[in-house]
Amino acid sequence: MTSTNNTKKKLIEVAIPLEAINAASAREKSIRHGHPSTLHLWWARRPLAACRAVLFAQLVDDPSSDLEKFPTPEAQETERKRLFAIIEDLVKWENSTNEEVLERARAEIRKSCDGELPPVYDPFSGGGSIPLEAQRLGLPAYGSDLNPVAVMIGKAMIEIPPKFKDKEPIHPGVKDRQFYRNAEGLAEDVKYYGEWMRERAWERIGHLYPQVDLPKEYGGGKATVIAWIWARTVPSPDPAFADVQVPVSSSFLLSSKAGKEAWIEPIVDKVAKKITYRIRHGGTSGELAKAKEGTKAGQAMFRCLFSDAPISGDYVDKAAAKGRMGVTLLAIVAETKRDRVFVAPPASSDGEVEGNVSALLREMDFENLEVPCRGTFASNAQGRRYGFNTFRDYFTERQLVALGTFADLVNEVQEQIIADAISAGLENDDTPLREGGVGVRGYAEAIAVYLSFGVSRLSDIQNSLCRWESSKTQVRNLFGRQAIPMMWDFGENNVFGDAAGDYRTSLGSIVKVIERFVPSSQGSLRNADAQTTDYPAGVVISTDPPYYDNIEYADLSDFFYVWLRKALRYVEPNVLSVLSTPKAEELVATRYRHGGQEAAELFFLNGMRQAVSNMALSSSNDFPATIYYAFKQSEIEQEGISSTGWATFLQAVVEAGYSVVGTWPMRTEMANRMVASGTNALANSVVLVCRKKNSSAEVITRAEFIRALKRELPPAITELQAANIAPADMPQSAIGPGMGVFSRYKAVLESDDNPMSVKTALQLINKELDEYLGGIQGEFEADTRFAITWFEQHGMGKGDYGTANSIATARGISVDSVKHAGIVESAAGKVRILSREELDEDWDPEDDRHLTVWECLQHLVRLHEKDGISHDTAVLLKKIITHAEAVKDLAYCLYDISANKRKDAKEATAYNALIADWTELTKAAAAVDDTSGDRQIRLDI
Repeated sequence: MTSTNNTKKKLIEVAIPLEAINAASAREKSIRHGHPSTLHLWWARRPLAACRAVLFAQLVDDPSSDLEKFPTPEAQETERKRLFAIIEDLVKWENSTNEEVLERARAEIRKSCDGELPPVYDPFSGGGSIPLEAQRLGLPAYGSDLNPVAVMIGKAMIEIPPKFKDKEPIHPGVKDRQFYRNAEGLAEDVKYYGEWMRERAWERIGHLYPQVDLPKEYGGGKATVIAWIWARTVPSPDPAFADVQVPVSSSFLLSSKAGKEAWIEPIVDKVAKKITYRIRHGGTSGELAKAKEGTKAGQAMFRCLFSDAPISGDYVDKAAAKGRMGVTLLAIVAETKRDRVFVAPPASSDGEVEGNVSALLREMDFENLEVPCRGTFASNAQGRRYGFNTFRDYFTERQLVALGTFADLVNEVQEQIIADAISAGLENDDTPLREGGVGVRGYAEAIAVYLSFGVSRLSDIQNSLCRWESSKTQVRNLFGRQAIPMMWDFGENNVFGDAAGDYRTSLGSIVKVIERFVPSSQGSLRNADAQTTDYPAGVVISTDPPYYDNIEYADLSDFFYVWLRKALRYVEPNVLSVLSTPKAEELVATRYRHGGQEAAELFFLNGMRQAVSNMALSSSNDFPATIYYAFKQSEIEQEGISSTGWATFLQAVVEAGYSVVGTWPMRTEMANRMVASGTNALANSVVLVCRKKNSSAEVITRAEFIRALKRELPPAITELQAANIAPADMPQSAIGPGMGVFSRYKAVLESDDNPMSVKTALQLINKELDEYLGGIQGEFEADTRFAITWFEQHGMGKGDYGTANSIATARGISVDSVKHAGIVESAAGKVRILSREELDEDWDPEDDRHLTVWECLQHLVRLHEKDGISHDTAVLLKKIITHAEAVKDLAYCLYDISANKRKDAKEATAYNALIADWTELTKAAAAVDDTSGDRQIRLDI
């Protein structure tokens, strides 16, 4: 990969420890306590580990930039390994607050930047991962976003903590403590005043959450309610029962825990036209299966409990449109000293609670909750509306009162904080936070931001679209994915239940995040459009833009915006001035907004080109820019690396004036995330490394471009293989050097003199990659080349001896030779390759007088599939170490055949997994001193 400028080449333009970054990023997805993602929900966040590593490698010089200090390739590689070790420590979650590790990284950055640390800017800051990690590395951190929810998240992460770094808390009764680091004092105050709010809320609305009377089997008495289980209802379609509301429930199952099964049995009284519900425990598998189905009825959608008449989706739609959809209480979940228990609904509703709720609701101001829902909110997966027309329709009346009460208390608590801050000796300065205030008012407003996040986060699990999860006996939050699915039966949490859905619990997650902030530099987050935002001088760009048509951030984020605006409209009036988040300007290719796919794609291309042009115009010449792009799994499966979204995005980058000098695929998402539901999860991210295009760039022809690809791509792929890029990631990785060739020219002209599109260039790059991988075959010995050809044509299946003989003869050998090598079985005029399971487990390469690369690989894969990076696998690699590079090349070759030609995912996965572990496996093999098998060697893996 080559830079287009006469500046120092940065590490990210040459090599990065991709495996370590990917492993840390994947692990980070399972970390909850203290992770910034739990501060407030945002969709498709980049893992902090990846952002931290990319920024470090983007700013630190590659050793090849200093030939005086590192004159030879060997010296350069040694230095890279030292830098890699810093990154490998840096990406570990445990080290994200480790000052020793962080300072080691900061020192390297300062050294490469001659002590002048450049500002880092992310114009699509979203969840704030990039500016947060820039700040952690000691860099001036800037960001902006069109979406006000993203802006508030960014302010809470990088703008507020530095203002109050190392400050003691101001609340009454502060315990003596020697010192408070970073934002620990701020966190303690947020916790204290969050509890103040909860106490005031209980005084006002605690009566809306009465305890439940326990049945005798639970010992009687009263217990705190954890949740209420509701089902939606519609009038029965049977004329005989048309005046009765019947439940449309997807499940009557309450607990599927082994030994603790519980379910709801509806008792139907046709004479009285009444349904009551009782709780059943245990039950046969048939009863539990029936309970799991609720009132679902296959294609009819639901069935009437009175007449068994089918209830169609169209019928439900019409009932909802007429305002005839209601709810009914199915069960109550309570907490006892020993366990959670399920209680049947009382015979009559609590009219006093309902009356109090309605009265309180009438007194509240919900201005922006009346805004009509659009896009994602206006429909479920089938495009039906079910009566959800405004945002308040997503909440029960009690939830609205609770959320509204807490939002109003965010405003009230500020006066209490100001009074306490004055008493604690904080500067009595009335300058607001938005104007840089760090006195009593600024501090009160800063705490209010985090307290409002507690309310906003609470709305994710305090709404009428939260499902009851019977396997865990708890209510699950709405946003399990980036959409709003319809829930026919739902759980309503007790907002004072000291469990999920409680304000104290919601705020507790936020406090843990604040405690871990490391505000090592100042930060600033603005509400601005990336197409027009102003950048600081000499800025380094690192950004994570929207992904074509994957997520409608604005539609989704309105769910939180309505509560943030209610709580903070006077703290951040400019950011929170509009009634809903901006939609028309949002840079995603959304068909419904633009009247069709073609218009949506053109909107995205033009807008992204303008945004990236603005970046290229303002970014520093001394550093490359890094731009993240995330693929949809379906894009890769259906269109490969030339997918529409990817090609459209790259076209915008190239037309904006950037030359792509590198691409690094990062496995930043959980591999199995949402696969079971068939949803298009983001499969992986690619980080583009870009430099400003040379002003003297030439125009070349298609033929010249292809010749340049054939000349430059093979050695670049060889380097990527040497870096152990997984075969599955090779197509994306090869884009870097391939696009480096394409984008360094002003234009590549087709035969009709029209410029070549990026999509065509990607297809040519992929073709050259295929030819390269096919060309590897010629470097193996004849028996292995026979096996490759046979595998490509027949897989592990049988074929005619005559065909096998022709293949063998063309390679100067016979079928008997391949049979003697132990690769194939030949009998009764048929030939087939032996599977790995059929290979001799006692095979020893040191005793094999007819050794082939094929055997070496298959035995290695067999052990790796069985044991992973084990002693036996390491010993085998040690024994075949002189053939190791050929074995690795063959794994790439067979992955390509399995994945792209034979469509055999299982076989492809085996080869991909081996290469993914190759670095660690090589280290393990190097630690093996004795390959005799007479004694076990403890490996520190």
